[in-house]
Amino acid sequence: MLNTAPSTAVALSSAPKLYRLPSLSMVVPNPRSVLVGYSRASVLAIMEKAIVRGYLTISDSEGVSHFGTRTKGCSEVHLKVTRDDFWTRILFSQDLGFSEAYMMGDVQVNNLKAVFDLWLDNEAGMGNLSSTANRIASAISGLSNAFLGQTRWKARLNAIASYDQSNELFKAFLSKEMMYSCALWTDAEGGVRGDLVTGPTPGDLETAQLRKIRHVLTAARVKPGDRILEFGSGWGGLAIEAARTFGCEVDTLTLSKEQKALAEERIREAGFQDRIRVHLMDYRDIPPSFEKAFDAFVSIEMLEHVGSQHYHTYFKLVDYALKSRDATAVVSASTFPESRYSRYQPEDFMRKYMWPNSCLPSATALIAAANSGSEGRFTLEGVENHAAHYPRTLREWGRRLEANVRQESIIKDYPALADPAEYEVFKRKWQYLFAYAGAGFAKGYITCHMLTFTRPNDCPPSCD
Repeated sequence: MLNTAPSTAVALSSAPKLYRLPSLSMVVPNPRSVLVGYSRASVLAIMEKAIVRGYLTISDSEGVSHFGTRTKGCSEVHLKVTRDDFWTRILFSQDLGFSEAYMMGDVQVNNLKAVFDLWLDNEAGMGNLSSTANRIASAISGLSNAFLGQTRWKARLNAIASYDQSNELFKAFLSKEMMYSCALWTDAEGGVRGDLVTGPTPGDLETAQLRKIRHVLTAARVKPGDRILEFGSGWGGLAIEAARTFGCEVDTLTLSKEQKALAEERIREAGFQDRIRVHLMDYRDIPPSFEKAFDAFVSIEMLEHVGSQHYHTYFKLVDYALKSRDATAVVSASTFPESRYSRYQPEDFMRKYMWPNSCLPSATALIAAANSGSEGRFTLEGVENHAAHYPRTLREWGRRLEANVRQESIIKDYPALADPAEYEVFKRKWQYLFAYAGAGFAKGYITCHMLTFTRPNDCPPSCD
């Protein structure tokens, strides 16, 4: 009989020894923290190269960084980052991201205007902030805006978002004429910088806006008994003045129900309901009765909502409505300089939060469209650039908004603003608009043109 004990002993002694490994606690980085860290490092690295004019200080929980060189009179900006969402917003959405960071309180700034001055002064380097994702998104939104942004059904939605808001809100910051467009300033108000030199004076905005209305109507060569067609009613300011001072009849078009209701109320109060008709109508739907029925056409800062694909149609219809002789068209619009103009304009702060699907034309794009749309039946009579007048207009709107808008009055139309945090976001949106647009006009990034067209062979004012 075989003794198995030795083999068992050998088997047991040859078994591998087991050791208890020390506990290892592996720390996996939080993906959000990694993204924020990468975004922060990228933005700061780009700022190092981008800021060649002005001086920028950025402070956050990790420290303070300085960029550029401090010189006399330069734009000095201090950004205090309060939430680290700021870094990802900037890296992935650039100026749109900054607007959202400001509105949401992710960043505090010492001087909002100086931020935009600094950005525009260093625009060439700021382009490096654009990520691949941002460039793709911009291309898609630009194409969508160009081809789909101003269709008939979209145009009404755009009007709802832009103007079917609280009429009380617009009353709070506009002049009594309620002109939501560039005023014209003269030495009587101290010029375009008079408010900065001697301070604003009550009634200055009203004077400057009335001057603008009369300037447009004078350029349109209207006389008593003339019939005017207007695209873009606003709240009836120009139509009322055309009837009251120039003795004209007016047909004016809007897509905003809120604007139409208040415009008609103001027209009745002025006693011109028999001479002014407000139509809730897309300009592309003007009736056959309008053919060759008008002595003058005016449109004040409505072309921004037409879209580059439709400029030809717009002017074709203006030509259709105006008489064949002794007729004048005057249009004004915020515009891009020719070097910046593109038919494909991607989403930015303006197009996302203020005027959805808007598209700024250039002066030459409009002139070309007027020529093609009218088949040569328009003669360019005059070109004016009012850009220098816009910053003061915007500053005055900002002052009035700050002075007149109160949370308790605005929540009637915006119930969500009963929340103090939401109300602050709302206020910052409008503050951002006025500073953003003001810097754009002051720096020549955007312009504001008024174009006047006459019929071929129409006589100029008496000159012989």
